[in-house]
Amino acid sequence: MPTAPPAPAPTPRTPPISPSRTLATTARVLRQLRHDPRTLALLLLVPCALLALLRYVFDAHPATFDSIGASLLGIFPMITMFLVTSIATLRERTSGTLERLLAMPLAKAELLTGYALAFGLLAILQSALATGLAVWVLGLDVTGSPWLLLLVAVLDALLGTAMGLFVSAFAASEFQAVQFMPAVLMPQLLLCGLFAPRATMQPALEALSDALPMSYAVDAMTETLTHPHITAAFLRDTTVVTLCALLVLTLGAATLRRRTR
Repeated sequence: MPTAPPAPAPTPRTPPISPSRTLATTARVLRQLRHDPRTLALLLLVPCALLALLRYVFDAHPATFDSIGASLLGIFPMITMFLVTSIATLRERTSGTLERLLAMPLAKAELLTGYALAFGLLAILQSALATGLAVWVLGLDVTGSPWLLLLVAVLDALLGTAMGLFVSAFAASEFQAVQFMPAVLMPQLLLCGLFAPRATMQPALEALSDALPMSYAVDAMTETLTHPHITAAFLRDTTVVTLCALLVLTLGAATLRRRTR
């Protein structure tokens, strides 16, 4: 009798997203960070120290600190979250941890969301400390609500987290991960309007600055600094920063590869 053809191998399915698996990933990352005091110091203390240093650099000109302090309140967390996230995620990649996790019934969305939640919680704490120090200790004069400053600082830190997760895929060592900072963040820092109004830049540079998310982060901080209420420009700027963070997180998910044997 003819033998029946072998049944086709089942197509591997992406496991459904589970909040418990996502939160387990978040808890694992937070436990690792808890045992790394140097990283925690970089995240929580360095932005505060830089703001305090800047305040006393302009000790004779408090108005200058008011004009740029709010912008840097968003830029410093973005930079530190970018550095820490890119290096921490690279360690997971190079040590094989990510590959082992992806061999388990863990969706890429769960893994990336777990990382984003862990670093996002730290970003909230970092931004709260820096905002509280700037407004209530260093005397940053803000026309709008300090809570709006905190909101923008958190969004900026989350954007830095998303960019760090993304660029970690293209580095083979921690040194290479650090090298991405001048390539990714420094052009944005120069073109975001912190040093000169973007409208006064050479037209090509102004157009480029309109495409960079840090420009909208600085604009949102400026809106809070100069307006007592939420403006349409503030909503536009914060929406752009949020969408950029989500887009970069989506691109980061595309760099994760599930290997099957």
